[in-house]
Amino acid sequence: MVGTLYGLGVGPGDPELVTVKAFRMLKESNVIAYPKKRKGSKSYAHRIIDVYVNPKEKEMLGLVFPMTKDPEILEREWSKTVELVYEKLQQGKDVAFVTEGDPLLYSTFIHMQKLMQERHPEVKIKTVAGISSINGAASRLGIPLAEGDDQVAIIPARDDYETMKKVIEENDCIIFIKVAKVMHVMLDVLKELELLDHASVVTKVTSDEEIIWDIRELDRVDLEYLTLMVVRK
Repeated sequence: MVGTLYGLGVGPGDPELVTVKAFRMLKESNVIAYPKKRKGSKSYAHRIIDVYVNPKEKEMLGLVFPMTKDPEILEREWSKTVELVYEKLQQGKDVAFVTEGDPLLYSTFIHMQKLMQERHPEVKIKTVAGISSINGAASRLGIPLAEGDDQVAIIPARDDYETMKKVIEENDCIIFIKVAKVMHVMLDVLKELELLDHASVVTKVTSDEEIIWDIRELDRVDLEYLTLMVVRK
């Protein structure tokens, strides 16, 4: 009998924000699959679950995901990754694939799910919802994301001044993810719209490495990838 693949959302960073259901699945699953860094250091998702998982009692399956846009490399490496997971499932073992935030919101698990369904349709796949960094940021910053008929947008920030400006103009609250590399663009847009005081930026929200930034100092900071911006008009 083939095992079940679980996409497990383990929250934005604080281990106490792992849901009761995710905690139970970590205990019950035979194999814990997690994103693995090539240099050997623990991934963000792995660090979140550290307090709940004893690697001596579980089969830990580290998976390396290529950081490239080369289609040939992506196809080759993703094929290897899916087959590594399927090998465990074929042995009748349940695999819990842990991902920070929610497994169906800008998550690596989404691609894993698609490829597994295509190549091994007999595999049962389930997801456990997790608290996203968006919810975590709202809580930590004390910013209501929506009230009444407010319009909210979740946008991957990009180096496109006019598009970023339009998004802000057309919505009441905007959460910009992947904002680190285009912070200079975002700051210019906010200055033009006179909204600097309506924007907040946080890195690794809710974790023990969390940083809430002074937005007026960000033009001199090299930000980490897990940084988002909330603009609330």
